[in-house]
Parts: sequence; structure tokens; C-alpha cells
Amino acid sequence: MYPKKELAQIIVTACSQFKIDTVVISPGSRNAPLTIGFSNHPAIKTMSIVDERCAAFFALGIAQQTQKPVAILCSSGSALLNYYPAIAEAYYSQIPLVVISADRPKHLIDIGDGQTIRQENVFDNHILFSANLIEIEKEKEFNMNLVAEALQTATSKKGPIHINVPFDEPLYETVDEMDMLIANKVEQTYNEVVASFDVVKENSELEKLQQIWNTAAKKMIVVGTNYPDEALQAVLNEFEKDPSVIILTETTSNIAAEDTINSIDQLIFPFREEQFKELQPEVLITFGGMVVSKKIKQFLRAYQPENHWHIDALKSMNTYHCLSEYINASPLDFLPNLLQDGFVASDYQQKWLSIKEKRAQKHKEYLSQIDFSDLKAFEAILKSIPNNSQLQLSNSSIVRYAQLFDVNDTLKVFCNRGTSGIDGSTSTAIGAALVEENQTVFITGDLSFFYDSNALWNMYVPANFRIILINNSGGGIFRFIPGPKSTNALDYFETPHQLTAAHLCEMYQFEYVKATDLKELIQTLDTFYEVSNQPKVLEVFTDKEVNEKVLKEYFNFLK
Repeated sequence: MYPKKELAQIIVTACSQFKIDTVVISPGSRNAPLTIGFSNHPAIKTMSIVDERCAAFFALGIAQQTQKPVAILCSSGSALLNYYPAIAEAYYSQIPLVVISADRPKHLIDIGDGQTIRQENVFDNHILFSANLIEIEKEKEFNMNLVAEALQTATSKKGPIHINVPFDEPLYETVDEMDMLIANKVEQTYNEVVASFDVVKENSELEKLQQIWNTAAKKMIVVGTNYPDEALQAVLNEFEKDPSVIILTETTSNIAAEDTINSIDQLIFPFREEQFKELQPEVLITFGGMVVSKKIKQFLRAYQPENHWHIDALKSMNTYHCLSEYINASPLDFLPNLLQDGFVASDYQQKWLSIKEKRAQKHKEYLSQIDFSDLKAFEAILKSIPNNSQLQLSNSSIVRYAQLFDVNDTLKVFCNRGTSGIDGSTSTAIGAALVEENQTVFITGDLSFFYDSNALWNMYVPANFRIILINNSGGGIFRFIPGPKSTNALDYFETPHQLTAAHLCEMYQFEYVKATDLKELIQTLDTFYEVSNQPKVLEVFTDKEVNEKVLKEYFNFLK
């Protein structure tokens, strides 16, 4: 059974040609031709998620892990707008997301027809390509070319694209077979578009960059959000041998090496002006996605290197306001060109590592004497996660706490840092867990968890999925950042509450356990990851007043 609508046949066939094998569908009537087409295609897996915002982040989590485009499909009207947060995240995180929306024909727009909005180009500011199709028989070739270009853009440029598809009624007519004439023309169009589509690379003279690199005594590499890559890890291991090079990573960089700085804020927070000047790099290389650390941004914007080179095959980022060279290549293609046999005399790396060692000792000493709090809970939780797990982190204070610890280097760590929103972290983690062979552990804060509680309304959650919910009864980060507490409106920033996850877990059939002190937390974690018939939630209750005191004193203690 296939849709009779030609537009639907074009899109389903094109998606199959472009190896899109997963489509997340939200229910509706206007998208019926595509729902019928995708759900009956033998090479395409379809899933149903009711809440469009959750559906989009769920698909984003799948694409995050597979590094392949995943399609989302919705009905017309406001359903489409619920995709926007995930689209923005995909845009800034370079994740291929294929957004397909059913629409009313143009003659029904803005005349008072139901479930109708202006859908064409609605994501214009955060989309790589918008394909506005036309439901006219003679425009078949136009539609095919547009769909093919959109799908090839998502695949090669790694980001979201939008295909808007107008359907007039009737919507539920079916045929026994797809039109082979359409299928053959789609395949021909696919081959033509793929053959002609390429990313143009214009790199500066390599010899000039090599000369600058080889003679500089203070060189820094900062790695942002990065998908695990053994080959890249091996290259960076070679750079570690150079005493003039220091590598700064984050939990989400997925780079593990002994002689790197992986807790940036912990290290540089107590710096005085003379230390900033002493450790100011001459050459800065950056690659990967967004950087969590606000301190490194402040440091490098105030004490700018003479040369800042950003390496990315698709996009330039001038995070530190001093970009001198955009290298339009993958890090793995470019970085080996800078490796050399001899090194310039330098104690730059050693200075950084000496400070790192002192901070690590102070960190350990402080943790041994503090009360139960978010910080103490994180110490226990991060130690407990089984080797080779996937760790998903929500935003706000959660990802920042994780940055203060040396995370087990067998873990793969992810967080929605493209837009740094709390809105779809749980949905993303569940999507990622679905396609991850090893266990996925998701650590989240209470506001993020309750905000995205519809994420649990999902029949595809693996039984080994684990959520650790840090519930400190509000947005704890607003007690740490300057500003909110100086106003008389803290409740509107922090949004205090008395909610727990217990009833949600009962409704959605998650096993629920809780911990209110360190002893109870350690005992619960001991069996939390074991095989079970249901996914589990561990809710850890902490006191926001204690959290505030502990974290503020932590950074003072490091000095």
C-alpha cells in the first residue's frame, strides 16, 4: 500500500535513495500521504512520537550518534513550529536533520482555513536549505530537483534542511505499487545532484602556517564539542610530545590524554593578571563545536593570541574575536601537516601541567571535607558509571559540574551545546540511547527534566537506559552566576518547586529510586546500572543553600 499522491512518492523514493532509513512521525491528517509512504517502505524504519518538540530532539539524538540524516515528519500548522528548538540545535551542532512538513495548498493559506500558517521558509534563519514544493503535475521535475538538492545538502553540509509539501484532499488514497516512472526519474536526479555537489575548499599557504607554528614557543589547541575519533586522538597524542604545545579539552571533547587540561575552569578561575599574561598563547588552534567554559573565552578574548586558526570543513567560528585564519578542512586532514621531529625550546606545556597538578590536589582535598551537595553527588556519580557507557548531559549547571572532574576516558560524552538549551536534553538522550549498543546514562537537572517530561512518553526507550536526576528544587545555576541574587526577583530566575519524578515514573513505567544523602546515593548506585526489564530513574535530592555555599567556597579553596 503506497500513497497515490505523486509528491509523496517523490519524497519517499528520494529519502530512500539518499540512504535515509529512519523517519520519526508525529500524528496528523495532512501528512497522511507521507505517513503511508514511509511506513510501507521496506528499507525505512518509522517511529511515532506524539509531541513534535520531543520527536525532533529524539531524531536529533539518533542523528548525533549515527552521523547520518534522520527525517522528522509532521502535519500542518503549529505542529511544525514545535520543531524549531531542535532545528536550531542541529544547525549550530552540525547534525543532519531532515524536516518534512505537510502543508495546505497555497490557495488555502491566510483565508481562514483551519490548521494553517505560513510554513514556507519558516526556519529561514537556522536552516541550510528550504525546499518549497508545488503540487502541480507539470512541476514534477522541479520538485525532484529541489528535494534532491535539499537532501544532498543535509548529507554533505551536516545540518538541518526543510522540505515543505502541500497536499490537497483527498489525503488517504493509496495504490498497490509506487510509480516506476517517478522512481526512475528520482534516481536519475539523485545521481546528477550527487555528482555535481561538492564543498569548495580554499586553504591558505601551508608553508606559511608551518613556519609560524614551528617557531612559536607558546602554542595552544582548544577542542570543543567533538565526536569520538581514534585517529584524531592519535594525532593529538603526537602533539602532546611537543613541550611548546598545551591542549585544552572539555568533557564533551571526547579527547582523553594525560598531558591535557580537561577541567579548564577549575584551573584558570583563580588566575591573576600576571598568570594570564605569562600563559597567553602566541598561536591558538581551535576545532570542534561549542566550548562550555566561559573562563577560557574571557581569557582568550582579553589576552588574544597573535595567530588564531580555526579548523573546520564546513564552518568558520571566531569565538575569541581574533581569528586570523580559517582552515577549510577537517582537523584530521590538516593537523598532521604541523607535526615535526624537532621542537622549539619551551616550558609552556610544563607550566600548565604544573598548575593542573596543584589544582587536582586541592580539588581532592576539598571534596574530602564537604557536606553532601551537587558537587559531592557528582563525584560519586561519575565514579560509578560503567566503562564504555555513553554519557549524555543536560545543560546549565549539570554540564558545568561535569567539567570539574576527570571523566572516565572510556565514556563517550554528549550534550546539546549548539544552543545550550534545557528544552530537549532528555529526548535527545533517549534517541541516542536507541542506537547506542552500550548503556546510555543521562544526568540531568530538575528544571530540564520536568521541562522535557513528555520525552518519557516514548515506546522506544531501551530497558538499560538510566536517568540520574539531580533535584535541587529549582534552577541552581542562578545562585552562582552574578546578577540574579542581587535583584528582588530571584524566584523568577530560579523557579523553586517541590516536584519529584516519582509519579511520572509510575505513569511511564520507569523504575524509580531516590537518594537523599551520600551513603544512600552510593548504595543505590551500586545496583543502578544492572540489567532490568525497565529503564530507571535515580532522583538525587540536594539542598540548594548548601550547593551554593559549597561551590562558591570550592573556587576560593583552589587559589
